[in-house]
Amino acid sequence: MNERDTLKVNEKGHLELGGADCVELAKKFGTPLYLFDETYIRKMMGVYRDTLKKHYGDNGLVLYASKAFSCQAIYRIADEENIGIDVVSGGELYTALQAGFPAERIYMHGNNKLDYEIGEALDAGIGCIVADAYSEIDKIDAEAKKRGMVQRILLRINPGVEAHTHAFVQTATTDSKFGFSIADGTAEKATAYAMTKKNVKLDGYHCHIGSQIFEKQSFVLGVEKVMDFAVSMKDKLNFTLETLNMGGGFGIWYTDEDRKILAEGYAEYLEALIQTVKEKVAQHGLKAPYLLLEPGRSIVGEAGVTLYTVGAIKDIPGVKKYVAVDGGMFDNPRYALYQSKYTPILANRANEPCTEIVSIAGKCCESGDLIAVNVSLPKAETGDILAVLSTGAYNYSMAMNYNRNMIPPCVLVRDGEAEYIVKPQSYADIVRNDVIPSRLLKKTK
Repeated sequence: MNERDTLKVNEKGHLELGGADCVELAKKFGTPLYLFDETYIRKMMGVYRDTLKKHYGDNGLVLYASKAFSCQAIYRIADEENIGIDVVSGGELYTALQAGFPAERIYMHGNNKLDYEIGEALDAGIGCIVADAYSEIDKIDAEAKKRGMVQRILLRINPGVEAHTHAFVQTATTDSKFGFSIADGTAEKATAYAMTKKNVKLDGYHCHIGSQIFEKQSFVLGVEKVMDFAVSMKDKLNFTLETLNMGGGFGIWYTDEDRKILAEGYAEYLEALIQTVKEKVAQHGLKAPYLLLEPGRSIVGEAGVTLYTVGAIKDIPGVKKYVAVDGGMFDNPRYALYQSKYTPILANRANEPCTEIVSIAGKCCESGDLIAVNVSLPKAETGDILAVLSTGAYNYSMAMNYNRNMIPPCVLVRDGEAEYIVKPQSYADIVRNDVIPSRLLKKTK
């Protein structure tokens, strides 16, 4: 385990997060339970915000990528830390607005925005919409015309940068579902097309090369390709790049196979990216574009810990040992999706040496319902509290009611204080929207 001030083992040998004993939190709130370290979240938002300001002045904005983890509390924190957000659905937009987040600091993404989502974004007065298809350009233009307004947009373009990450989260390869490709000329055609519209103003480009990326050069190459493309559009179409959004994708620590980056270390990634933008601006005599960045996983990922209670233990001699917990793929589907790796520890026996290799199984009726495979633990016992580290991103946000299991609550921890930010579900919540047709209702005599 990589310890930090807000994640450590206390004198009882228990895992501690944000000054609170995780074993006591499990007793108070029950398990499964998502925990979030508020101090770490704020620190990461500050690292990105302050690095951008230091190296690029006030000509830019950090946007928290909502898809990593969305709830009203995270938007309140983002607002207090004076950053923006991006949203990828009407639901995320609604949540942010309900939290009182300033609409002008909201950017909307998505490769297939629905008509009503575009309408909701325009009615809210959000700062910008990232268009990802010709049909979206048309929809935004039409909806803006109805409202007698001009909406700022960016085009999502695909520079063809292949980042070293899982194929499912590479988003800038030529065959990606996202963006207009530079290589096949589609990005140029889309630029010319957007410029003909009267109720949209094309401000610039958005590029996101993928997720869980550790190589700085991937980000540098992405900037070079997008900036070179912008120069060619200036020469060919007289288009001026006003805004450049280089997305996010910065990697985090899940296991010791990953590089461990200290919070301040992420500043180096930004510095390299920003320096490349500056060099391209100077090289081509351009106006420095307004620079947007979209970290999500790297803000909340390592801030999250999920707690479980150990239940059944099944040892298949000479083959495999399963340690089952009261959660599973319904609260963390990432192993089933990507074979993602995690670091589990026994929160109530965190100082004990690891003596066994086990697989952590969930309670769903699926053979593939696993959280971690072939990991080291002390000999687990029924009733132990198992903690899985680095679960703040894409865990709650991907959670579901599979097998009609209840989605766990979320608790925010800071300076030893812990409060719900997402309440527990109940069985009543699960059946709330069920409807029995009248023809199926029991008839009374």
